[in-house]
Amino acid sequence: MTRRSTPTVRMAAVAAAAALALSACTPGSNIPSSEGEADPNREVSTDVAGLGDITLTIWDQEVRGGQDEQMTQLNEAFQELYPNVTIDRNSQSFDDLGTTLRLALTGDDAPDVVQANNGRSDMGAFVSAGQLISLEPYAEAYGWKERYPESVLQYSTYSEDGATFGEGNVYGLPQVGEAVGVYYSKSKLEELGVALPETWEEFEAALATAEEAGEVPIHLGNLEQWPALHVFGPIQGTQTAVEEITALGLGNEGASWTTPENTAAATTLADWASAGYLGEAPNGTAYDDAWSAFAEGEGVFLVAGSWLAAGLDTEMGEDVGFMAPPPAQAGDAPVTTGGTGLPFAVTSGSDTPDAAAAYVDFITSAEAMQILADTGNVPVLETASFAPESGVLKDVFEVYGSVTSEGSLLPYLDYATPTMGETLGASLQGLIAGQLTAEEFLQEAQTDYEEFTGSGS
Repeated sequence: MTRRSTPTVRMAAVAAAAALALSACTPGSNIPSSEGEADPNREVSTDVAGLGDITLTIWDQEVRGGQDEQMTQLNEAFQELYPNVTIDRNSQSFDDLGTTLRLALTGDDAPDVVQANNGRSDMGAFVSAGQLISLEPYAEAYGWKERYPESVLQYSTYSEDGATFGEGNVYGLPQVGEAVGVYYSKSKLEELGVALPETWEEFEAALATAEEAGEVPIHLGNLEQWPALHVFGPIQGTQTAVEEITALGLGNEGASWTTPENTAAATTLADWASAGYLGEAPNGTAYDDAWSAFAEGEGVFLVAGSWLAAGLDTEMGEDVGFMAPPPAQAGDAPVTTGGTGLPFAVTSGSDTPDAAAAYVDFITSAEAMQILADTGNVPVLETASFAPESGVLKDVFEVYGSVTSEGSLLPYLDYATPTMGETLGASLQGLIAGQLTAEEFLQEAQTDYEEFTGSGS
């Protein structure tokens, strides 16, 4: 059962909990300097109130509905707890943040805290360039490694040179868990006389039925290129071994894109596009336009992430449901693409890293998880305990819980190399448009993978 409270009480609880945090220095803890290297002469301080009047510049991509609401509440609570701190928040869309952040981190006026995409092209590159500080001293001071399981922390962990993903130092903390699943319109399924699919075969049969009835089977807005990754990933999960996908997703050696299993997955996506299952012009439709059209009653299914749940719940109410991609065989453990939301990291350009780290600790605390749940987000920690009693958010919490505890959460494929996001994005558009065959699409990915890992012949 979800623990409910008013916004005022929730924020007071968060503030009170933060006030119990250490308010001293941790002697001997190393803090990175402006060049990203450890400075043995600097001590970590958790006494934010003693830092004087400061402004923290925060860049995030929490722009939608409940995402924005939870940040607003937590920022207000942090400033209430620390009147000496003013938060200057810059909130941008995922795509805009990815574009502007690279330039901002190289300038003289870098933000203090940023949300950085976990993958090698973003966080890995920023770590390599010395633009983010290692949070290891703060992890020790605040007990983050007791709060977060290793399975979560690995997605914001890199070696000091940024070359190794999943091992080394912690460079950020996520607030939310993410899982890609299938949203569905209950009324559309009822009109079509289709039961909720329990296997992959039943799901594809439902797509065919929807298309024959003149409905849009799956709304896909792939103008930005990355959304197709969230459709291909679950398809791949029904065909390819979890270990193989994980190795490919993290950019580790020893795997291959050009396998019969991956070919079958790519062929499935191409066939869906050819059959009209993805709408009339998926590559020409914007992501937000696609899910908004689904919310307004167009289409039967939407393959997308859990982050859309709050917005769809507001627009569709009891008509919308959410399920894990159906397994190949009934009763098989659920498998889907997912992980964590973008971690919050501290930049090497920050002149108040202690306050910045305290902010990261505050917005990822146990009390903050309650605010995340109450605003329709999926807390990355203790997820099942926050599940509401009904509605699509209940579905989302249960799917994330079952996938992480019983099944497999596959990494986002663009994590793999610094250029894999662009490679897969462009080639998936080509596959969907019928301009590339499944084999040609996979060879594009394989070439990128081999060039990065050095595993080619």
